[in-house]
Amino acid sequence: MDTLLGLLPIILMFVIFYFLLIRPQQKKQKNVQNMQAELQKGDRVITIGGLHGTIHAIDENTLIVSVQDGSQLKFDRSSVREKLNQD
Repeated sequence: MDTLLGLLPIILMFVIFYFLLIRPQQKKQKNVQNMQAELQKGDRVITIGGLHGTIHAIDENTLIVSVQDGSQLKFDRSSVREKLNQD
């Protein structure tokens, strides 16, 4: 019984660590994966490198992003950080 009481603070610390750090990060990662899976042609996006553009063409794992000056760049789908609203 003394051993269990001695381990209780460590177990409690791991539970708190899970709910404050690990679980929110898992939820955020799941949301990002869902957003990347739902990308469509014409969506405005920001890449992890900070490039703003519009999806010109999309493939299973890659997409072509056109930027304001007319250039078209090829990216992996996983390099999209954020989808902008169409406002």
